[in-house]
Amino acid sequence: MDGTLIDSEPYWIEAETALVERFGGTWSEEDGLTLVGRPLPYSARILQGRGVALPEDEIVATLTASVAERIRGAVPWQEDARALLQEVVAAGVPCALVTMSYRRMADALLAAVPEAFQVVVTGDEVRHGKPDPESYLLAAHRLGVDIARCVAIEDSPSGIGAAWSSGAATIAVRRLAELEARPGLTRLTTLDGLGLEGIRAIANGEVRDELTGGA
Repeated sequence: MDGTLIDSEPYWIEAETALVERFGGTWSEEDGLTLVGRPLPYSARILQGRGVALPEDEIVATLTASVAERIRGAVPWQEDARALLQEVVAAGVPCALVTMSYRRMADALLAAVPEAFQVVVTGDEVRHGKPDPESYLLAAHRLGVDIARCVAIEDSPSGIGAAWSSGAATIAVRRLAELEARPGLTRLTTLDGLGLEGIRAIANGEVRDELTGGA
């Protein structure tokens, strides 16, 4: 969700910055980028280490409430991902949203696209967050499909690690983070032009790499 489907990372960094500054510390965009795609309890522990004197669950609740409010006000779509989602949904392909954000956050997005996802797996529903593959395996189970027949789209190193290690055909799209090459990993600079046919080809084993010029 965050980064791949919606451009919410600036919202998270703003919320983290406000919270750290409330306790007299400083937080930069570079600091925020180190938390992209990581489970919220992990982020809370990092913020505690930067001086935020609150319990882990209160930090998570504060950040989530702030970002969810911003999303409810205006969903910051990644337009290439939105167009692809619309095409896939129109074709009747079952979709799952797999995010380390909590249900409150996901609900803020789902209000804008209530019919898009048959399955939603959030960070507060799994024991092991990304890069562990648990969330993707759970999503495939709930969809009733073999994970090996799934295509996952991610933008963060931890999300890519989770999807790739689950056994899903994985597409890494470049947003904010550097994308490390992995065997069988498709790396794209944008989702524009991928379309349903591209998804089908990758599901059937095609690998593309726009970052090295390979195919």
